[in-house]
Amino acid sequence: MTWFTGVVLYILIWWVSLFAVLPFGAQPDPGPDSATGWRGAPRRPRMGMKILATTLVAAVIFGACLLVINSDWLSFRHGFLAMPHD
Repeated sequence: MTWFTGVVLYILIWWVSLFAVLPFGAQPDPGPDSATGWRGAPRRPRMGMKILATTLVAAVIFGACLLVINSDWLSFRHGFLAMPHD
């Protein structure tokens, strides 16, 4: 894997992990907005903690992906997933 492919893979993993981490600890405002009546955004979103948690989760998942990609465990060149020889 080249460095560019690694960066793209990490960004994709980070983005998906962000949407998995965002709901944790989100509590809506108990009262509706006086102007619209909507209860939308969380009272305390704590985005700094969520970005840090997303980065850590993405780093762990990226490390696992690197191990699988660089190992012979899942290979299309040899093993049971290899294309048949002519």
